[in-house]
Amino acid sequence: MAKAASTKTNPAQRRNYRTRNKLRRVNIDRVGNRETRPRLSVFRSGKQIYAQVIDDIHGKTLAAASSLEKELKEKLKSGSNVTAAEEVGKLVAERAKKNGVTKVVFDRGRYIYHGRVKALAESAREGGLDF
Repeated sequence: MAKAASTKTNPAQRRNYRTRNKLRRVNIDRVGNRETRPRLSVFRSGKQIYAQVIDDIHGKTLAAASSLEKELKEKLKSGSNVTAAEEVGKLVAERAKKNGVTKVVFDRGRYIYHGRVKALAESAREGGLDF
């Protein structure tokens, strides 16, 4: 007898939802004005790192970069180290600025702000993104 699919969320999904809900609250400033900033979302796997700037209101990706891209692959030894994360951060910041985005909200997802995630965030800041 087959077991029915569970509707419960796993711990990683719960961490993602919790982080995203906190981001929604941050977008309202102290005076009560709603500032809608795009979200700089980070995903890291064991071998690669990905970043994208997402406009949640329209549901569109404004800029994206990953360590799998041809120009970065040639330059990097590995896609899973801090150096790769820094390069991806610079690239996503450059592409976001080209599309007119300078202010974003950083969505670290289920990952702690450390190592590759921190390196990506700091290099995106150096690239001109404000968060």
